[in-house]
Amino acid sequence: MGDATLSDTYVAAIQHDRADVPPDATLVGVVRSPTRWFHAAVDENVPELGPPAELLDAIKDVEEEFKMQGLCEEGAHNAAWDRVEFDDRYRDHLAESSEATAALADLEERLEAGESLALVCYENTDKKQCHRTILRDVLEGDP
Repeated sequence: MGDATLSDTYVAAIQHDRADVPPDATLVGVVRSPTRWFHAAVDENVPELGPPAELLDAIKDVEEEFKMQGLCEEGAHNAAWDRVEFDDRYRDHLAESSEATAALADLEERLEAGESLALVCYENTDKKQCHRTILRDVLEGDP
């Protein structure tokens, strides 16, 4: 990867100047349906690298089920993540979607060319599991 760095953060950290990313990193959003304020916080967004809609719907439904059972938001999210096999299903999406593989190849080329990238989405990964972490692993060659 030359001098390029690959990091990740969440949008609220950027907005509150708490993001632990190199100052020269391009902020690359990786969300399927960004809000206007999300767009304002990043340099670009690559929706093809957001989780597919059916996977997002599946995790939201199970998360609600866990919340109704009394789990806190983070606990419900992480339990739902495991129940819907989010990690495996998102990795399958990255491998099988032609749009996702093209977007991955573009980011890999940019890293090879020396550009530093920071992947950005909504989740604070101190508390919740997130597709951004999987995406970073894949880009770093850990399938």
